[in-house]
Amino acid sequence: MKGSATMQLWPLVVYCALVGALVVAMLALSYVLGQRHHDRATNAPYESGIVSEGTARVRFSAKFYLIAILFVIFDLEAVFVYAWSVAVREAGWPGYIELLVFVAILGATLAYLWRVGALDWRSGQRARTR
Repeated sequence: MKGSATMQLWPLVVYCALVGALVVAMLALSYVLGQRHHDRATNAPYESGIVSEGTARVRFSAKFYLIAILFVIFDLEAVFVYAWSVAVREAGWPGYIELLVFVAILGATLAYLWRVGALDWRSGQRARTR
């Protein structure tokens, strides 16, 4: 039994060894054949031909990250609704009811986020007086 399991794993071991050797060979070749120049412009950030100003260490409000995460979550839910629409005939009425429950949960989540002010961009005193 033990020899049989080893016999089945040898292609995976050979594949991993070949991939590792290829990675090491590419890194070594790029190190040996690569250009070495140390100009001032080499380490400067380049953004589509626009000279950068200031530092890259800009502090953003956490609201930007919150909105980005909420966008990803609700956008991902749209993928689930699209997948349901592709299989709507196979899903039938039970699938339709499940989708309604799913959308109701999404709506309740959005209402909750709106209620707690997660989508409110106002800052300071105006946001607290609501």
